[in-house]
Amino acid sequence: MVEPDAPEVPLSAQAALLSLSRSSLYYQPTPPSAAELAAKHRIDELYLEFPYYGARRMAAQLCRDGQPLDRKTARRYMQEMDLVAIYPGPNLSKRQNAHRVYPYLLRDVTPHAPNHVWGMDITYIRLQHGWMFLVAVLDWYSRYIVSWRLSDTLELPFVLEAAQQALDQATPQIWNTDQGSQFTSPQFTQLILQSGANLSMDGKGRALDNIFTERLWRTIKYDHVYLHDFATPREARLSLSWFLHVYNERRLHESLGYRPPAEVYFAKPVA
Repeated sequence: MVEPDAPEVPLSAQAALLSLSRSSLYYQPTPPSAAELAAKHRIDELYLEFPYYGARRMAAQLCRDGQPLDRKTARRYMQEMDLVAIYPGPNLSKRQNAHRVYPYLLRDVTPHAPNHVWGMDITYIRLQHGWMFLVAVLDWYSRYIVSWRLSDTLELPFVLEAAQQALDQATPQIWNTDQGSQFTSPQFTQLILQSGANLSMDGKGRALDNIFTERLWRTIKYDHVYLHDFATPREARLSLSWFLHVYNERRLHESLGYRPPAEVYFAKPVA
């Protein structure tokens, strides 16, 4: 223990004791600029409308909108937002990592019951002064959101938490994701496979292989996120929690015969 009246240990000594770079003790994270926020928010809107836009066309559109942005910066922003343009066919480029990628199992497959097929994906949620990421597990047959989590980074833990929460309720026959690093990580793939589910992954650059989850993002953003201006992560979390509850329990879906997802998923009227 350090005595209350003991002399303060210099930062250089503290860094040496902890085997840390001295410069790291002085680091202060720089908040995103207003220009970066505006560009990322606009990219998010454009991606919903034109999911096939790559960095070149995204930069060109932003310039036409009066938000000058070069292609290199547009590419970096899209990578930071976990956005990949949809390609007209399979992308045969060399993979960037050694994680195993699983085959797409849903070609010509129509979900026929709850827990037949689940889809999991991540999307960007804008705030006034930043952004967060929403991950959700969706039952494709009923459109029921089985679980979800919000995070201010794309680190793996919030994905694993959402997956475990979903598995605590049920196990699907097929669990579909894209080829993002979170979903190809050994921690995630082992969790899903050990549950007994078959793991399926979209073709690279083929976001529409996960079409039901993409439609969910459009609903969440157009019907809620874009109508509000979340000031803080807490406000976003509370507001989305309310909306996603309404989506599951009360919002009528034409494709479900004008029933809410929870009624179809649990196969009984919702009180």
